[in-house]
Amino acid sequence: MSVQYNRQLGLALLLLVGLDAKASAETIRVYAAASLQPVLTVINQRYQQRYPTQVMRVSFGGSSTLARQLEAGAPADLFLSADQDWMNYLAERGRIQLASRQDWLRNQLVLIAPQEQAQVPAVQWQRQYRFAQAFQGRLCLAEPNGVPAGRYARQALVNLGWWPTVQNRLAPAADVRAALTLVEKGACTLGLVYATDARSSRRVKMVSVVPDNLHLPIRYAFAQLPQASPASTRYLEFLKSNEAKAAFAQAGFRF
Repeated sequence: MSVQYNRQLGLALLLLVGLDAKASAETIRVYAAASLQPVLTVINQRYQQRYPTQVMRVSFGGSSTLARQLEAGAPADLFLSADQDWMNYLAERGRIQLASRQDWLRNQLVLIAPQEQAQVPAVQWQRQYRFAQAFQGRLCLAEPNGVPAGRYARQALVNLGWWPTVQNRLAPAADVRAALTLVEKGACTLGLVYATDARSSRRVKMVSVVPDNLHLPIRYAFAQLPQASPASTRYLEFLKSNEAKAAFAQAGFRF
């Protein structure tokens, strides 16, 4: 075997190694619903333990805000939405890879109060119950006209006929985690958030669970963007792994 051939082979191997290292160190840019922040922090740590050279860049926020940023061309590989509507919004505009879409993760809406608050109402989720008279102060929720958690909360209040009586006592927040924070600080007497948010905080207590039939099903939607990196496909599959699903379940999510 000639020296020239050995040199060419060596250069080819070095090139392949360099390409492989570049791929393994590829950054995955994720736009994720705020309610996923605690559980994705855990899942991403486990993912990076398995793939230590992988770089994760995650932006959390209200699904409505993130979807509009992605529509405007914000660079991202994955969108993890807290509802199907905002994923549909991007799909209609050709901003996701339709074949990559997954809609298998679920959540639940709950009523919470500050942990140290002594008096909490024994809420009955029936039209005849006078919810507005059962508590003093304000009711926190995510922005009800766009953010999924706020829209689900509004649907429940409207379906019970309670919306007109509490509308002027609402404290809308940018996203569901911001609503949770307001209740934690005692700025609101009650709050409507996801069960997973309530479970993640020691500073609030759950008052009651909102019946599922009062609002549309709370179903998350995950998908890759058109410019998604190859590494994001592996990450999206990891979210369905037994390891990741165990973390979702421990956080209170449903399937």
